[in-house]
Amino acid sequence: MGAYQAHKALIQEYYQALETASMDTIGKVLETYTTGDYHWYGVHPWGEQDGAAAVVESFWRPFKNAWAKPQRRQDVFMAGTSEIDGTDWVISMGHFMGLLERDWLGIPATRKIALLRYADFNCIQDGKISRSGFFCDIIGVMHQVGINPLPPQTGASFVYPGPLTHDGLLLDPQDPAEGAETLDLINRMLGDLNDLNCTGNDCPPPEVLAKTWHDDMLWYGPAGIGATYTIDGFQQQHQYPFRAGLTDKVFNGHVCRLAEGRYGGFFGWPNLTNTPVGGFLGLPGSRISADMRVVDIYRREGDRLAENWVLIDLPHWLKMQGLDILERTRRIVSG
Repeated sequence: MGAYQAHKALIQEYYQALETASMDTIGKVLETYTTGDYHWYGVHPWGEQDGAAAVVESFWRPFKNAWAKPQRRQDVFMAGTSEIDGTDWVISMGHFMGLLERDWLGIPATRKIALLRYADFNCIQDGKISRSGFFCDIIGVMHQVGINPLPPQTGASFVYPGPLTHDGLLLDPQDPAEGAETLDLINRMLGDLNDLNCTGNDCPPPEVLAKTWHDDMLWYGPAGIGATYTIDGFQQQHQYPFRAGLTDKVFNGHVCRLAEGRYGGFFGWPNLTNTPVGGFLGLPGSRISADMRVVDIYRREGDRLAENWVLIDLPHWLKMQGLDILERTRRIVSG
């Protein structure tokens, strides 16, 4: 438990240094806080990067150039030991808020406030960050500037709130028994999903979800899918379209999966492989197998899951099928 508090303090210090760094000093920040063999998993268009310098040049400098005075506004902050490989991680989830002063990834500048939803996983080894998984909702930023690269989504679109209970920043030590209960519940829920894949049951009754989810569950999906409320809303607006529109579903596992207190989460690289047969995201089938890189962050309430924040690297999944929505947007916007 003491190690987790030290890890949290390190990441808080790292985030403060990132926020105050300039274009000239951002490289020194990453060099200071990461290992020599640092590896970064970033969503499309960045992909995997090796070494602090590569991450700075691919992501941080362009981000700092486009987003003026960005603030990291965290909703969930936790640490724990991944049951995948026994390594320690710190997870942060929330939004970056800043002024979109310059074009970013082909998204035109508005010079107004914009929010970038993110989830950041950092593996701590010997007092430094050795691996990171960084996910963000680029399509969500596109929506804010009036660009809709996909057909109308099945769920609702809005700026997602943090936990209903306002207790997601786990700055203090947590009861290990609470974390173990949360992780066990998450794993039982994942087992139920895997059973659906094995049986091919794409329209399960609500009773299947009710084993691990509250009836008034909140599911905050990526832009392009949207958010849902209640088991019935989740099934009608996401689960059924997802399961019916995708076939040959394969679960590939996770890079990190942990829980602390009543919160837990994971990411995979990729989590899933599937083939669209038509309908998912309002798109036709491609019959091309593609990978889904996914983040899930959960809040447990009692013996059920109550809230779930999800990010999916949809731009990468689409690019594997021949549609690069970022490049397409850039060509259209730039003329």
